[in-house]
Amino acid sequence: MAEDYRIVFRANGGPEVLEVEKIEPVVPGPGEIRIRQTAIGLNFIDIYHRTGLYPGPLPSGIGSEAVGVVEAAAPDVTNFGIGDRVGYVMGPPGAYASVRTVCAATAVPIPQNIPDELAAAVLLKGMTTEFLVERCARITQGQSALVHAAAGGVGSLLVQWLKAAGVQVFAHAGSEAKADAVRALGIERVSSCALDEVAGWVRQGTGGRGVDVVFDGVGAASWQCSLAAVARRGLIVSYGNASGPVPPVPPLDLTRAGSIFMTRPTLADYCSTSAERRHSAERLFQMIASGAIRADAGRRIALRDAASAHRALASRATTGSTVLVP
Repeated sequence: MAEDYRIVFRANGGPEVLEVEKIEPVVPGPGEIRIRQTAIGLNFIDIYHRTGLYPGPLPSGIGSEAVGVVEAAAPDVTNFGIGDRVGYVMGPPGAYASVRTVCAATAVPIPQNIPDELAAAVLLKGMTTEFLVERCARITQGQSALVHAAAGGVGSLLVQWLKAAGVQVFAHAGSEAKADAVRALGIERVSSCALDEVAGWVRQGTGGRGVDVVFDGVGAASWQCSLAAVARRGLIVSYGNASGPVPPVPPLDLTRAGSIFMTRPTLADYCSTSAERRHSAERLFQMIASGAIRADAGRRIALRDAASAHRALASRATTGSTVLVP
């Protein structure tokens, strides 16, 4: 058997700080399972950890989600057994590894009809989409929404989930090629115009009113656009920082934009219990099985080449999801 390894970084910085480190499999302690990992999700939060935007102790592992097969379990673990296919999206960074021991409570079962690489590509992004739409924004049929970075990993799932819910979707993408990718998902109102033109496009399409909800995963570059595009008493859901964090927001800015609401949610708060995690994952798999969401594993990159994967993600050169394969 090939030797096991993980990706670590010993200082915050660019992709070049990522190193390959040999490891030995860890015997599961109480409440733990060991997973032979087959596919690992690539997410923007990984970049935030690496750069120190989300600081943590060093040296550090990296990665938030992975899928694989249970190869060992503590005697007190009753919800999973050897050979079960599982995935996880919670816990401390460290998913970039060929094998990993995790708390069994953080894992969710993977249905037989969902391949490993597909699950790793959509699990964290899809559970994020579920809570953003159904439990954070609580947007309903007949309302309207603007989705920034609509061709991205979360964005491409968001636009489909919203459409399935009967929401009028305005999707913005960073290039015409990415806009075409969004149109291919069945979304009609798509634009790749400059960010300072988005609000005008949205208000023209809503009779001057603006949208009920803005889903903004871009951050600093799109914040003013989001303020200008949201309807009176609407909601801005700022869930990512692809262009950098949003600067401090004076409350009066929310007043001037129309007494709007703003939230900065995280998956950890909406999937804080094992029951919430299972519910979120089950809703995601239901949406995929029903055909409401089309998803694929996207691009495959060797785990040992994680630095290249980070460069591609940071440059916004990717469309949809990317998985790392040990």
